[in-house]
Amino acid sequence: MSNVPNNNPSAPDNTVAVNTATGKLALGWALVGVPLAYGVYETLTRVAALFG
Repeated sequence: MSNVPNNNPSAPDNTVAVNTATGKLALGWALVGVPLAYGVYETLTRVAALFG
């Protein structure tokens, strides 16, 4: 952990800045990734039933 001074005068010294972009990025990947994974799963199960 770096010893960088807090530039926000209203925040206490023991707080940690949270980057909201990380949460938005995770939510975005989840919104795209979950349906995509489900679609790949459904496609593979139907292909297996077709050829198996």
